[in-house]
Amino acid sequence: MSPYRRFAPISRVCLIAVVILTVALPASAEWKEKVLYSFQGGTDGSVPAGGVVFDSAGNLYGATSGGGSGSCTGWFPCGTVFELSPPAQKGGSWTESVIYNFQGYQYGDGSSPGGLVIDQAGNLYGSTGYGGTGDCVLLGSKEGCGTVYELSPPQTKGGAWTETILYSFQGGNDGYVPDGDLVFDKAGNLYGDAIFGGGKGTTCNALYQYCGTVFELSPPKQKDGKWTEKVLHSFAGGNDGATPDGGLAFDSKGAIYGATSTGGNQGCKTNYSVGCGTVFKLAPPRTKGRAWTEEQLHVFTGGSDGAGPNGSLVLDAKGALYGTAGGGNGIVFRLRPGGSHQWIEDVLYDFQNYRDGSGPYGLIPDLQGGFYGTAGSGAYYSGVLFRMKAPKHKGGLWTYAVLYSFKGSPDGWGPLAVVLRQTKTLYGATQFGGTGQACQGGCGTVFDVSP
Repeated sequence: MSPYRRFAPISRVCLIAVVILTVALPASAEWKEKVLYSFQGGTDGSVPAGGVVFDSAGNLYGATSGGGSGSCTGWFPCGTVFELSPPAQKGGSWTESVIYNFQGYQYGDGSSPGGLVIDQAGNLYGSTGYGGTGDCVLLGSKEGCGTVYELSPPQTKGGAWTETILYSFQGGNDGYVPDGDLVFDKAGNLYGDAIFGGGKGTTCNALYQYCGTVFELSPPKQKDGKWTEKVLHSFAGGNDGATPDGGLAFDSKGAIYGATSTGGNQGCKTNYSVGCGTVFKLAPPRTKGRAWTEEQLHVFTGGSDGAGPNGSLVLDAKGALYGTAGGGNGIVFRLRPGGSHQWIEDVLYDFQNYRDGSGPYGLIPDLQGGFYGTAGSGAYYSGVLFRMKAPKHKGGLWTYAVLYSFKGSPDGWGPLAVVLRQTKTLYGATQFGGTGQACQGGCGTVFDVSP
């Protein structure tokens, strides 16, 4: 995994027979990139965390893990949620506004936020790795155990957004350090994972208890009631997974799919102590109130099949799962049902060297059955945006191409997840780079890329 890719977990965690089906293709015509905003590292925020989302009016929203006007006193910065409004005239500049400044544990608020999701009413939802009301202690400092929050837009233009803490983790059986984007089901329940906590496993990390959870948050049945948290699975480490990382995916029957970055194989070739990670399925109970059932779909060995899956999984209409993992320079993989509860892993792309990227981080679907994704390194060692094209015929080869190579300041450095908008324009954020002088290597950017 590339050095910049390690920064995001550090900011929230502290000190974590395969067939090659594709051929690397050079980018014959590199796409054009535009920096929409460069964070300066002060009250405007610094070091974006996660991807970006849009509202129906075309405004863009995201979070930064640092900066803002909060006065957090522990190991972790407070962070912000920001809005970027498009220019009124063609060729104009986007306008950044901080719509919320986190205040941290001392105020019972969150700190160090991750990515966002948005509902149809324009409410934003996200998690913070620290803060809240939990009494979690790290290196002698109370940091809180993390939160899930909602930001509601103002009723009048120019008014203040309203933050509501939906749940504060307590660091025991309920989880600790929520991570990855949240996801809604059809009934309006929120789902996510926490890297630690859950009450199971003792060997996952020297500083944090237990090996992580997948949780559900259900909205109140009555107005002004409290959201209810339920742990659907606690990871035990060892042969089970550990430290779930990234977003979750649902199938049509309500089953949940996700990945753990460690656990699963104590004899893995790249990390003998904690395992190389898993892809798992959680099936809902047939009878209400009973336990969800975990099934391991793939246990990574650290060899040619990869290690340390990261980012969100994508589930296609045929029930196949797509994702990215480390191990060497990293891979793009597919898991497809093979009958008798056996899943078959295909490596769709094996990153080869610095020019084509390394340390890929998650995928999003394109409109032709393929995927876009981001990775580290590249021609300027600052990250790449790539595309995987699906084969035109059954049994054909997947093809890989670098669409854009980030160049570092004043360009971006370290691209995060992207979102597709207006058919062929991709929007996203970089953790570093840009013109901000308050951060070594720049304070991060928001960008678009198009053909």
